[in-house]
Amino acid sequence: MFTGIIQQIGTLRLIEPRPFGVRLVIDPEGWDHRPKSGDSIAIDGCCLTLADDWTTGEEFYRFDAVRETMDKTTLGDRREGDRVNLEPSLRADAMLDGHLVQGHVEGTGEVTHITGDVADWRITLRVPTPLMTCIVPKGSVALDGVSLTIADVTSDSLTVALIPTTLERTTMRDRGVGDRVNIETDILARTVAHQLRCFAPQLLKKPAT
Repeated sequence: MFTGIIQQIGTLRLIEPRPFGVRLVIDPEGWDHRPKSGDSIAIDGCCLTLADDWTTGEEFYRFDAVRETMDKTTLGDRREGDRVNLEPSLRADAMLDGHLVQGHVEGTGEVTHITGDVADWRITLRVPTPLMTCIVPKGSVALDGVSLTIADVTSDSLTVALIPTTLERTTMRDRGVGDRVNIETDILARTVAHQLRCFAPQLLKKPAT
């Protein structure tokens, strides 16, 4: 579990093909987090497992990603030298500054418009239809692992407004029109939508007389 509050921006140093998919080697760029082998870290919102014990003096983080992850998320778009958002898993006694994020990317959206004004920086994404039922005006969404508040919603898109701190501490400033962005909808909205799809027809049926 995560919060969508990015702790560090790392650099993707190596994408190494493996029989199962790829090995991703990430430079944490001086991050003071000390993970152990098996720990979870969100990479651009994708929950991945650290393959090597970084506490033994390793310089880089190494993660294994299967083909499904590379195909269904923006990790498949990334190239060596790209910056990526990093967030460690949430401790049970930690502050929940963003919102509850699982690190399970549901799909990707396409950037259709950017208002690159520091005073009002906005990004609009075209969202896959199945995810739109969980996109709530003024609700929460995780984009590339960043917890954001939805500023506007249309039938097939969402818009978020980014404050200077978010632009400085995440990779959202790197996004351009046409880029794909990882999307994870709010787990609360997703649960309600799922329950309504499954059970609302039965609940709305009139009792037999």
